[in-house]
Amino acid sequence: MLKFTLPPKAAENVEFIAKRLKEAVEGEGSRETVTVEWNGRPLHVGVIDMPLRDLYYNPATHRIRAQLGHDQVLAENLRADPWLDESQDYLHRLLISKPTNPDEPDPEFEDLASSLNSVGQQEPGLITHEGILVNGNTRVAALRRLRKPSIRVGVLPLSFTWEDINTVELSLQLRPDERRDYSYINRLIAMEEQELMGRSAIDIARDFHVQLKTFKQERWILGVIREMIERSRTKDGAELSLTDFEGHKENFKELHRNYIKYEATSQELAEQVKENRIAAILLDFAKTKTRLIDRDFLNSYLAKTLPSELDKMIPATPARIAIPGLSVSVAPPSDFVMKARYITDHILQAKATESARHVSTDAREAARRTVISARKGMRRALDSAERDDRLKRVQQTTAERLDDASAAIDQSVNDLAQALASNSLDKAGFDSALLRVKGSLVKLARQAHRGILEPGAGMEWLIKASED
Repeated sequence: MLKFTLPPKAAENVEFIAKRLKEAVEGEGSRETVTVEWNGRPLHVGVIDMPLRDLYYNPATHRIRAQLGHDQVLAENLRADPWLDESQDYLHRLLISKPTNPDEPDPEFEDLASSLNSVGQQEPGLITHEGILVNGNTRVAALRRLRKPSIRVGVLPLSFTWEDINTVELSLQLRPDERRDYSYINRLIAMEEQELMGRSAIDIARDFHVQLKTFKQERWILGVIREMIERSRTKDGAELSLTDFEGHKENFKELHRNYIKYEATSQELAEQVKENRIAAILLDFAKTKTRLIDRDFLNSYLAKTLPSELDKMIPATPARIAIPGLSVSVAPPSDFVMKARYITDHILQAKATESARHVSTDAREAARRTVISARKGMRRALDSAERDDRLKRVQQTTAERLDDASAAIDQSVNDLAQALASNSLDKAGFDSALLRVKGSLVKLARQAHRGILEPGAGMEWLIKASED
Protein backbone atom coordinates (compact mmCIF):
# COMPACT_ATOMS: atom_id res chain seq x y z
CA MET A 1 0.00 0.00 0.00
CA LEU A 2 1.29 3.47 -0.89
CA LYS A 3 2.05 5.75 2.06
CA PHE A 4 3.33 9.32 2.01
CA THR A 5 4.40 12.10 4.33
CA LEU A 6 2.00 14.94 5.03
CA PRO A 7 1.79 17.88 2.60
CA PRO A 8 3.49 21.21 3.46
CA LYS A 9 0.22 23.02 4.24
CA ALA A 10 -1.07 20.19 6.44
CA ALA A 11 -0.93 22.14 9.73
CA GLU A 12 -2.63 25.18 8.22
CA ASN A 13 -5.37 23.03 6.68
CA VAL A 14 -5.99 21.16 9.94
CA GLU A 15 -6.56 24.47 11.73
CA PHE A 16 -8.68 25.95 8.93
CA ILE A 17 -10.85 22.83 8.53
CA ALA A 18 -11.41 22.54 12.27
CA LYS A 19 -12.74 26.12 12.29
CA ARG A 20 -15.04 25.43 9.33
CA LEU A 21 -16.42 22.27 10.96
CA LYS A 22 -17.01 24.15 14.22
CA GLU A 23 -18.83 26.93 12.38
CA ALA A 24 -21.01 24.34 10.62
CA VAL A 25 -22.00 22.78 13.95
CA GLU A 26 -22.67 26.09 15.71
CA GLY A 27 -24.37 27.79 12.76
CA GLU A 28 -28.04 28.18 12.23
CA GLY A 29 -29.99 25.73 10.10
CA SER A 30 -29.43 22.06 9.45
CA ARG A 31 -25.88 20.75 9.21
CA GLU A 32 -24.93 18.98 5.96
CA THR A 33 -23.26 15.59 6.31
CA VAL A 34 -22.13 12.82 3.99
CA THR A 35 -22.19 9.13 4.87
CA VAL A 36 -19.33 6.74 4.14
CA GLU A 37 -18.93 3.08 5.02
CA TRP A 38 -16.35 2.42 7.70
CA ASN A 39 -15.68 -0.98 9.28
CA GLY A 40 -19.00 -2.29 8.03
CA ARG A 41 -21.06 0.56 9.48
CA PRO A 42 -22.11 4.01 8.29
CA LEU A 43 -19.95 6.97 9.32
CA HIS A 44 -21.52 10.44 9.09
CA VAL A 45 -19.01 13.25 8.55
CA GLY A 46 -19.56 16.98 8.33
CA VAL A 47 -19.46 18.84 5.01
CA ILE A 48 -17.72 22.19 4.52
CA ASP A 49 -16.83 24.48 1.63
CA MET A 50 -13.10 24.19 0.88
CA PRO A 51 -10.98 26.47 -1.34
CA LEU A 52 -9.57 24.51 -4.29
CA ARG A 53 -6.17 26.18 -3.91
CA ASP A 54 -5.66 24.45 -0.55
CA LEU A 55 -6.43 20.90 -1.70
CA TYR A 56 -3.98 18.20 -2.75
CA TYR A 57 -4.58 15.42 -5.26
CA ASN A 58 -4.22 12.04 -3.58
CA PRO A 59 -1.06 10.29 -4.88
CA ALA A 60 -2.46 6.96 -3.61
CA THR A 61 -5.82 7.20 -5.38
CA HIS A 62 -6.92 4.01 -7.10
CA ARG A 63 -8.37 6.12 -9.90
CA ILE A 64 -5.01 6.45 -11.70
CA ARG A 65 -2.82 3.89 -9.94
CA ALA A 66 -2.01 2.04 -13.17
CA GLN A 67 -1.21 5.27 -15.00
CA LEU A 68 1.35 6.57 -12.47
CA GLY A 69 4.22 4.93 -14.32
CA HIS A 70 3.33 6.48 -17.69
CA ASP A 71 6.25 8.95 -17.47
CA GLN A 72 9.10 7.29 -15.63
CA VAL A 73 10.85 10.54 -14.66
CA LEU A 74 7.72 12.23 -13.33
CA ALA A 75 6.68 8.99 -11.63
CA GLU A 76 10.00 8.87 -9.77
CA ASN A 77 9.60 12.51 -8.71
CA LEU A 78 6.08 11.72 -7.52
CA ARG A 79 7.33 8.86 -5.35
CA ALA A 80 10.02 11.12 -3.89
CA ASP A 81 7.68 14.03 -3.10
CA PRO A 82 4.03 13.91 -4.22
CA TRP A 83 3.28 17.41 -2.92
CA LEU A 84 5.63 19.37 -5.21
CA ASP A 85 3.92 21.44 -7.89
CA GLU A 86 5.30 19.26 -10.69
CA SER A 87 4.04 16.09 -8.94
CA GLN A 88 0.59 17.57 -8.40
CA ASP A 89 0.57 18.77 -12.03
CA TYR A 90 1.40 15.22 -13.15
CA LEU A 91 -1.51 13.84 -11.12
CA HIS A 92 -3.79 16.50 -12.65
CA ARG A 93 -2.66 15.49 -16.13
CA LEU A 94 -3.39 11.81 -15.47
CA LEU A 95 -6.81 12.57 -14.00
CA ILE A 96 -7.96 14.41 -17.12
CA SER A 97 -6.48 11.91 -19.61
CA LYS A 98 -7.59 8.64 -21.14
CA PRO A 99 -6.76 5.62 -18.96
CA THR A 100 -5.64 3.74 -22.06
CA ASN A 101 -3.43 6.61 -23.29
CA PRO A 102 -2.55 9.41 -20.85
CA ASP A 103 -1.24 11.49 -23.75
CA GLU A 104 -4.82 11.97 -24.99
CA PRO A 105 -7.74 13.84 -23.36
CA ASP A 106 -10.50 11.72 -21.83
CA PRO A 107 -13.99 12.35 -23.29
CA GLU A 108 -15.52 11.21 -19.98
CA PHE A 109 -13.62 13.95 -18.16
CA GLU A 110 -14.87 16.50 -20.66
CA ASP A 111 -18.43 15.29 -20.02
CA LEU A 112 -17.89 15.67 -16.26
CA ALA A 113 -16.57 19.22 -16.65
CA SER A 114 -19.53 20.10 -18.87
CA SER A 115 -21.97 18.69 -16.30
CA LEU A 116 -20.35 20.59 -13.42
CA ASN A 117 -20.46 23.77 -15.45
CA SER A 118 -24.15 23.42 -16.31
CA VAL A 119 -25.73 21.87 -13.19
CA GLY A 120 -23.05 22.35 -10.57
CA GLN A 121 -21.74 19.95 -7.93
CA GLN A 122 -24.38 17.42 -6.86
CA GLU A 123 -22.50 15.29 -4.31
CA PRO A 124 -19.78 16.43 -1.90
CA GLY A 125 -16.26 15.13 -2.24
CA LEU A 126 -14.22 13.78 0.67
CA ILE A 127 -10.94 14.97 2.18
CA THR A 128 -8.68 14.48 5.18
CA HIS A 129 -8.07 17.22 7.76
CA GLU A 130 -4.76 17.87 5.98
CA GLY A 131 -6.55 18.72 2.72
CA ILE A 132 -5.79 15.48 0.83
CA LEU A 133 -8.57 14.42 -1.51
CA VAL A 134 -10.02 10.97 -0.79
CA ASN A 135 -12.97 11.10 -3.15
CA GLY A 136 -13.44 13.78 -5.79
CA ASN A 137 -9.97 14.05 -7.33
CA THR A 138 -11.40 14.17 -10.85
CA ARG A 139 -14.10 16.65 -9.83
CA VAL A 140 -11.46 18.98 -8.40
CA ALA A 141 -9.52 18.74 -11.66
CA ALA A 142 -12.68 19.67 -13.56
CA LEU A 143 -13.56 22.55 -11.19
CA ARG A 144 -10.03 23.89 -11.53
CA ARG A 145 -10.42 23.72 -15.30
CA LEU A 146 -13.62 25.75 -14.91
CA ARG A 147 -11.82 28.22 -12.59
CA LYS A 148 -14.25 27.63 -9.74
CA PRO A 149 -13.05 28.85 -6.32
CA SER A 150 -14.17 26.01 -4.04
CA ILE A 151 -15.78 22.59 -3.61
CA ARG A 152 -18.08 21.05 -1.00
CA VAL A 153 -16.36 18.20 0.79
CA GLY A 154 -16.93 15.88 3.71
CA VAL A 155 -14.04 15.67 6.19
CA LEU A 156 -12.79 12.35 7.56
CA PRO A 157 -11.81 12.05 11.24
CA LEU A 158 -8.39 13.45 12.11
CA SER A 159 -7.22 10.04 13.35
CA PHE A 160 -7.56 8.32 9.94
CA THR A 161 -4.40 6.62 8.64
CA TRP A 162 -3.37 6.03 5.00
CA GLU A 163 -4.82 2.52 5.28
CA ASP A 164 -8.12 4.01 6.45
CA ILE A 165 -8.08 6.53 3.63
CA ASN A 166 -7.52 3.85 0.99
CA THR A 167 -10.27 1.66 2.42
CA VAL A 168 -12.83 4.49 2.43
CA GLU A 169 -11.92 5.57 -1.09
CA LEU A 170 -12.30 2.04 -2.37
CA SER A 171 -15.69 1.56 -0.70
CA LEU A 172 -16.98 4.78 -2.29
CA GLN A 173 -15.75 3.91 -5.76
CA LEU A 174 -17.25 0.42 -5.62
CA ARG A 175 -20.77 1.64 -5.04
CA PRO A 176 -22.97 0.25 -7.85
CA ASP A 177 -24.35 3.72 -8.66
CA GLU A 178 -20.94 5.30 -9.16
CA ARG A 179 -21.05 7.14 -12.47
CA ARG A 180 -17.43 6.68 -13.47
CA ASP A 181 -15.88 3.28 -12.79
CA TYR A 182 -12.21 2.56 -12.28
CA SER A 183 -10.38 1.56 -15.40
CA TYR A 184 -9.87 -2.20 -15.78
CA ILE A 185 -6.24 -2.33 -14.61
CA ASN A 186 -6.95 -0.04 -11.66
CA ARG A 187 -9.68 -2.43 -10.50
CA LEU A 188 -7.18 -5.31 -10.71
CA ILE A 189 -4.67 -3.33 -8.64
CA ALA A 190 -7.31 -2.49 -6.05
CA MET A 191 -8.20 -6.19 -5.73
CA GLU A 192 -4.53 -7.08 -5.32
CA GLU A 193 -4.06 -4.44 -2.65
CA GLN A 194 -7.01 -5.76 -0.67
CA GLU A 195 -5.62 -9.29 -0.79
CA LEU A 196 -2.19 -8.09 0.33
CA MET A 197 -3.89 -6.49 3.34
CA GLY A 198 -4.92 -10.01 4.37
CA ARG A 199 -8.59 -9.89 3.42
CA SER A 200 -10.24 -13.11 2.26
CA ALA A 201 -10.96 -13.70 -1.41
CA ILE A 202 -14.67 -14.17 -0.67
CA ASP A 203 -14.92 -10.78 1.06
CA ILE A 204 -13.03 -8.99 -1.71
CA ALA A 205 -15.18 -10.59 -4.40
CA ARG A 206 -18.32 -9.49 -2.56
CA ASP A 207 -17.10 -5.90 -2.25
CA PHE A 208 -16.24 -5.75 -5.95
CA HIS A 209 -19.62 -7.28 -6.87
CA VAL A 210 -18.06 -10.24 -8.71
CA GLN A 211 -18.15 -14.01 -8.27
CA LEU A 212 -15.25 -15.73 -6.51
CA LYS A 213 -14.15 -17.40 -9.77
CA THR A 214 -14.01 -13.96 -11.43
CA PHE A 215 -11.84 -12.62 -8.60
CA LYS A 216 -9.42 -15.54 -9.03
CA GLN A 217 -9.41 -15.00 -12.79
CA GLU A 218 -8.54 -11.33 -12.43
CA ARG A 219 -5.78 -12.02 -9.92
CA TRP A 220 -4.29 -14.44 -12.47
CA ILE A 221 -4.56 -11.81 -15.20
CA LEU A 222 -2.73 -9.16 -13.14
CA GLY A 223 -0.01 -11.69 -12.40
CA VAL A 224 0.45 -12.32 -16.13
CA ILE A 225 0.56 -8.57 -16.81
CA ARG A 226 3.21 -8.00 -14.15
CA GLU A 227 5.25 -10.86 -15.61
CA MET A 228 5.02 -9.27 -19.07
CA ILE A 229 6.20 -5.92 -17.70
CA GLU A 230 9.19 -7.63 -16.09
CA ARG A 231 10.06 -9.40 -19.34
CA SER A 232 9.71 -6.19 -21.35
CA ARG A 233 12.62 -4.54 -19.49
CA THR A 234 15.56 -3.78 -21.78
CA LYS A 235 19.24 -3.06 -21.16
CA ASP A 236 18.49 0.63 -21.77
CA GLY A 237 15.96 0.64 -18.93
CA ALA A 238 12.86 0.77 -21.11
CA GLU A 239 9.86 -1.20 -19.94
CA LEU A 240 6.13 -1.34 -20.50
CA SER A 241 3.76 0.11 -17.92
CA LEU A 242 0.45 -1.09 -16.58
CA THR A 243 -1.26 1.49 -18.80
CA ASP A 244 -0.04 -0.38 -21.88
CA PHE A 245 -2.36 -3.25 -20.96
CA GLU A 246 -5.53 -1.16 -20.56
CA GLY A 247 -8.23 -1.76 -23.14
CA HIS A 248 -7.65 -5.52 -23.37
CA LYS A 249 -10.10 -6.69 -20.69
CA GLU A 250 -12.08 -9.15 -22.83
CA ASN A 251 -8.94 -10.45 -24.53
CA PHE A 252 -7.34 -11.23 -21.17
CA LYS A 253 -10.47 -12.91 -19.85
CA GLU A 254 -10.58 -15.15 -22.92
CA LEU A 255 -6.84 -15.79 -22.50
CA HIS A 256 -7.49 -17.14 -19.01
CA ARG A 257 -10.39 -19.36 -20.12
CA ASN A 258 -8.26 -20.71 -22.96
CA TYR A 259 -5.32 -21.34 -20.63
CA ILE A 260 -7.45 -23.35 -18.20
CA LYS A 261 -8.79 -25.46 -21.07
CA TYR A 262 -5.33 -26.39 -22.36
CA GLU A 263 -3.82 -26.75 -18.89
CA ALA A 264 -6.17 -29.68 -18.26
CA THR A 265 -4.32 -31.49 -21.06
CA SER A 266 -0.78 -30.14 -20.87
CA GLN A 267 0.90 -27.36 -18.88
CA GLU A 268 3.44 -26.74 -21.62
CA LEU A 269 0.78 -26.61 -24.31
CA ALA A 270 -1.14 -24.08 -22.21
CA GLU A 271 2.03 -21.98 -21.88
CA GLN A 272 2.72 -22.05 -25.62
CA VAL A 273 -0.79 -20.95 -26.55
CA LYS A 274 -0.71 -18.28 -23.81
CA GLU A 275 2.54 -16.84 -25.19
CA ASN A 276 1.19 -16.73 -28.74
CA ARG A 277 -2.04 -15.05 -27.62
CA ILE A 278 -0.17 -12.47 -25.53
CA ALA A 279 1.97 -11.63 -28.57
CA ALA A 280 -1.20 -11.02 -30.57
CA ILE A 281 -2.70 -8.91 -27.77
CA LEU A 282 0.46 -6.78 -27.61
CA LEU A 283 0.14 -6.20 -31.34
CA ASP A 284 -3.45 -4.95 -30.79
CA PHE A 285 -5.43 -7.76 -32.37
CA ALA A 286 -9.04 -8.11 -31.22
CA LYS A 287 -10.29 -11.21 -29.43
CA THR A 288 -12.14 -12.30 -32.59
CA LYS A 289 -8.66 -12.79 -34.05
CA THR A 290 -6.72 -14.02 -31.04
CA ARG A 291 -9.22 -16.82 -30.41
CA LEU A 292 -7.95 -18.38 -33.65
CA ILE A 293 -4.66 -19.14 -31.86
CA ASP A 294 -4.66 -22.78 -30.79
CA ARG A 295 -2.16 -25.57 -30.22
CA ASP A 296 -1.17 -25.74 -33.92
CA PHE A 297 -0.91 -21.99 -34.53
CA LEU A 298 2.82 -21.61 -33.83
CA ASN A 299 4.13 -24.33 -36.15
CA SER A 300 1.36 -24.34 -38.77
CA TYR A 301 1.04 -20.58 -39.27
CA LEU A 302 3.18 -18.17 -37.22
CA ALA A 303 6.53 -19.86 -37.88
CA LYS A 304 5.91 -19.41 -41.63
CA THR A 305 5.12 -15.69 -41.52
CA LEU A 306 7.42 -14.26 -38.84
CA PRO A 307 10.01 -11.64 -39.84
CA SER A 308 13.57 -12.94 -39.84
CA GLU A 309 14.60 -11.20 -36.60
CA LEU A 310 11.81 -12.99 -34.73
CA ASP A 311 12.40 -16.39 -36.31
CA LYS A 312 15.97 -16.98 -35.23
CA MET A 313 17.09 -20.25 -33.73
CA ILE A 314 16.66 -20.29 -29.99
CA PRO A 315 19.92 -20.81 -28.07
CA ALA A 316 20.38 -24.36 -26.92
CA THR A 317 19.00 -24.98 -23.45
CA PRO A 318 20.73 -27.12 -20.83
CA ALA A 319 19.49 -30.60 -20.10
CA ARG A 320 18.60 -29.45 -16.57
CA ILE A 321 18.09 -26.03 -14.95
CA ALA A 322 19.50 -25.51 -11.45
CA ILE A 323 17.24 -23.82 -8.88
CA PRO A 324 19.19 -21.08 -7.04
CA GLY A 325 19.74 -21.85 -3.37
CA LEU A 326 18.76 -25.49 -3.71
CA SER A 327 20.76 -28.57 -4.67
CA VAL A 328 18.13 -29.64 -7.17
CA SER A 329 17.44 -29.01 -10.83
CA VAL A 330 14.46 -29.29 -13.14
CA ALA A 331 13.98 -30.04 -16.82
CA PRO A 332 13.82 -26.92 -19.04
CA PRO A 333 10.70 -26.02 -21.00
CA SER A 334 10.20 -27.74 -24.35
CA ASP A 335 11.61 -26.16 -27.50
CA PHE A 336 8.18 -25.04 -28.71
CA VAL A 337 7.51 -23.23 -25.41
CA MET A 338 10.93 -21.59 -25.54
CA LYS A 339 10.28 -20.44 -29.11
CA ALA A 340 6.91 -18.97 -28.16
CA ARG A 341 8.51 -17.09 -25.24
CA TYR A 342 11.34 -15.89 -27.44
CA ILE A 343 8.86 -14.34 -29.87
CA THR A 344 6.83 -12.72 -27.08
CA ASP A 345 9.93 -11.31 -25.36
CA HIS A 346 11.13 -9.65 -28.56
CA ILE A 347 7.73 -8.04 -29.11
CA LEU A 348 7.52 -6.95 -25.45
CA GLN A 349 10.93 -5.29 -25.57
CA ALA A 350 10.29 -3.69 -28.95
CA LYS A 351 7.00 -2.22 -27.66
CA ALA A 352 8.76 -0.93 -24.53
CA THR A 353 11.57 0.69 -26.53
CA GLU A 354 9.15 2.19 -29.05
CA SER A 355 7.35 4.17 -26.34
CA ALA A 356 10.37 4.99 -24.14
CA ARG A 357 11.21 8.69 -23.94
CA HIS A 358 14.77 8.33 -22.70
CA VAL A 359 16.21 6.09 -25.45
CA SER A 360 17.66 7.39 -28.71
CA THR A 361 15.54 8.21 -31.73
CA ASP A 362 17.34 5.53 -33.73
CA ALA A 363 16.53 2.89 -31.10
CA ARG A 364 12.86 3.89 -31.05
CA GLU A 365 12.67 3.83 -34.84
CA ALA A 366 14.27 0.37 -35.01
CA ALA A 367 11.80 -0.88 -32.39
CA ARG A 368 8.90 0.64 -34.32
CA ARG A 369 9.98 -1.23 -37.46
CA THR A 370 10.19 -4.47 -35.47
CA VAL A 371 6.65 -3.96 -34.13
CA ILE A 372 5.27 -3.17 -37.61
CA SER A 373 7.02 -6.19 -39.10
CA ALA A 374 5.80 -8.45 -36.28
CA ARG A 375 2.24 -7.21 -36.71
CA LYS A 376 2.34 -7.94 -40.45
CA GLY A 377 3.62 -11.45 -39.79
CA MET A 378 1.01 -12.04 -37.09
CA ARG A 379 -1.75 -10.75 -39.37
CA ARG A 380 -0.74 -13.09 -42.18
CA ALA A 381 -0.65 -16.03 -39.76
CA LEU A 382 -4.07 -15.14 -38.33
CA ASP A 383 -5.54 -14.66 -41.81
CA SER A 384 -4.33 -18.12 -42.83
CA ALA A 385 -5.70 -19.65 -39.65
CA GLU A 386 -9.02 -17.88 -40.23
CA ARG A 387 -9.29 -19.20 -43.80
CA ASP A 388 -8.64 -22.75 -42.64
CA ASP A 389 -11.08 -22.34 -39.77
CA ARG A 390 -13.75 -21.04 -42.15
CA LEU A 391 -13.21 -23.98 -44.49
CA LYS A 392 -13.39 -26.40 -41.57
CA ARG A 393 -16.64 -24.85 -40.42
CA VAL A 394 -18.11 -25.10 -43.92
CA GLN A 395 -17.12 -28.76 -44.12
CA GLN A 396 -18.63 -29.44 -40.73
CA THR A 397 -21.81 -27.61 -41.66
CA THR A 398 -22.20 -29.59 -44.90
CA ALA A 399 -21.85 -32.90 -43.10
CA GLU A 400 -24.20 -31.74 -40.33
CA ARG A 401 -26.88 -30.75 -42.87
CA LEU A 402 -26.59 -34.15 -44.58
CA ASP A 403 -26.97 -35.80 -41.16
CA ASP A 404 -30.14 -33.76 -40.65
CA ALA A 405 -31.40 -34.84 -44.11
CA SER A 406 -30.65 -38.47 -43.28
CA ALA A 407 -32.60 -38.19 -40.02
CA ALA A 408 -35.52 -36.62 -41.91
CA ILE A 409 -35.54 -39.50 -44.43
CA ASP A 410 -35.48 -42.04 -41.57
CA GLN A 411 -38.51 -40.30 -40.13
CA SER A 412 -40.16 -40.39 -43.57
CA VAL A 413 -39.72 -44.17 -43.62
CA ASN A 414 -41.81 -44.44 -40.46
CA ASP A 415 -44.38 -41.97 -41.80
CA LEU A 416 -44.61 -43.90 -45.07
CA ALA A 417 -45.21 -47.22 -43.26
CA GLN A 418 -48.02 -45.69 -41.23
CA ALA A 419 -49.59 -44.07 -44.32
CA LEU A 420 -49.51 -47.37 -46.26
CA ALA A 421 -51.00 -49.26 -43.32
CA SER A 422 -53.89 -46.82 -43.10
CA ASN A 423 -54.22 -46.49 -46.87
CA SER A 424 -53.77 -42.69 -46.56
CA LEU A 425 -50.69 -42.13 -48.69
CA ASP A 426 -50.79 -39.15 -51.07
CA LYS A 427 -49.07 -40.94 -53.96
CA ALA A 428 -48.82 -37.87 -56.20
CA GLY A 429 -47.38 -35.76 -53.40
CA PHE A 430 -44.98 -38.54 -52.45
CA ASP A 431 -43.81 -38.89 -56.05
CA SER A 432 -43.25 -35.14 -56.39
CA ALA A 433 -41.25 -35.07 -53.15
CA LEU A 434 -39.03 -37.92 -54.42
CA LEU A 435 -38.30 -36.00 -57.61
CA ARG A 436 -37.29 -32.96 -55.55
CA VAL A 437 -34.98 -35.16 -53.48
CA LYS A 438 -33.48 -36.55 -56.70
CA GLY A 439 -32.94 -33.02 -58.06
CA SER A 440 -31.17 -31.98 -54.84
CA LEU A 441 -28.95 -35.10 -54.93
CA VAL A 442 -28.02 -34.42 -58.57
CA LYS A 443 -26.95 -30.85 -57.69
CA LEU A 444 -25.01 -32.11 -54.66
CA ALA A 445 -23.26 -34.75 -56.81
CA ARG A 446 -22.23 -32.21 -59.45
CA GLN A 447 -20.80 -29.79 -56.88
CA ALA A 448 -18.95 -32.55 -55.03
CA HIS A 449 -17.63 -34.03 -58.28
CA ARG A 450 -16.04 -30.68 -59.18
CA GLY A 451 -14.44 -30.07 -55.78
CA ILE A 452 -13.43 -33.51 -54.46
CA LEU A 453 -10.57 -35.09 -56.43
CA GLU A 454 -10.43 -38.41 -54.59
CA PRO A 455 -14.02 -39.55 -53.93
CA GLY A 456 -14.74 -42.03 -51.17
CA ALA A 457 -17.37 -44.76 -51.12
CA GLY A 458 -20.15 -42.30 -50.28
CA MET A 459 -19.19 -39.99 -53.14
CA GLU A 460 -19.00 -42.86 -55.61
CA TRP A 461 -22.52 -43.96 -54.63
CA LEU A 462 -23.84 -40.41 -54.97
CA ILE A 463 -22.36 -39.94 -58.44
CA LYS A 464 -23.68 -43.32 -59.61
CA ALA A 465 -27.13 -42.70 -58.13
CA SER A 466 -27.39 -39.27 -59.79
CA GLU A 467 -26.49 -40.75 -63.19
CA ASP A 468 -29.28 -43.35 -63.15
